[in-house]
Amino acid sequence: MDLADYLEARRAEVETALAEALPAPPRCPPVVFDAMRYSLLGGGKRLRPILVLAACEAVHRGPRHDVRALAMPAACAVELIHTYSLIHDDLPAMDDDSLRRGRPTSHVVHGEGMAILAGDGLQAEAFAILARRPDTRDPDLASRTLSAIQVIAEAAGAMGMVGGQALDLDAAPSRHHARGDRAGQRPPAMDAAALTDMHARKTGALIRASVLAGAIMGGAGPRVLDALDRYAREIGLAFQIVDDILDVEGASADLGKTAGKDAASGKPTCVSLYGLAESKALAAQCLSRAHAALDEAGLADTPLAGIARWIVDRRT
Repeated sequence: MDLADYLEARRAEVETALAEALPAPPRCPPVVFDAMRYSLLGGGKRLRPILVLAACEAVHRGPRHDVRALAMPAACAVELIHTYSLIHDDLPAMDDDSLRRGRPTSHVVHGEGMAILAGDGLQAEAFAILARRPDTRDPDLASRTLSAIQVIAEAAGAMGMVGGQALDLDAAPSRHHARGDRAGQRPPAMDAAALTDMHARKTGALIRASVLAGAIMGGAGPRVLDALDRYAREIGLAFQIVDDILDVEGASADLGKTAGKDAASGKPTCVSLYGLAESKALAAQCLSRAHAALDEAGLADTPLAGIARWIVDRRT
């Protein structure tokens, strides 16, 4: 199976699982169920859940069908968390965007209050899914599940994604104009280290957690986990670098979101700091280091290598 077929097959499996993941009415009020479902099933690359499945497949030594039982709960959980983050990121108090995945954003369709609640509901349900499945009395599998929950929770919280979003929000000049403690002040310029740290948290943390959670559920040992951790950090950084490039070079119709917003809002990006050519070179360096980490783990011939290449070469 070539990479395109692999990605499409895994994406179809994820779509089916996500459609079954949410609590339906009457257990859940229809008004918030509809808002959660609108954003969760509104398309997207499904990169993070595919990474969970691919990492589990790469390290798992048992029957192939076991991979789905082991990894799909974590795959669904990270996509629910990712979707909640997009809903909140698009809110007027955050990035104030009206287009996501080629459709009107959640708050445009359902109102700000319901969008906030839909995001809250998706985040909580993600951890409910992780806690429920796989249902087992095997102490080793239970321990792996707890480890995966910890990895995902830390990536989603203040040390990871939320912390990165806070740094991103604080770096926008318009936000400083709105804050009483910094009214009229411009935020301090971000240097390379600060920008990398923000990207590693805001975008990279959940991508890293996806790879590690899949590998943990697949039973990877410490040496392989260490190599996959380095791989995941590199592709997470590469993904955000390419996002910054596409914000300049891409079109809204292709991206499924508003292009050019970073420059318009004065937000710090790789392109604003390094320029387009150097940003592309940095993404290529991330790819090289990611492939080296896979080679060290003996996983160079797995779909993880192709996914890394796809992240750097993508146009959407």
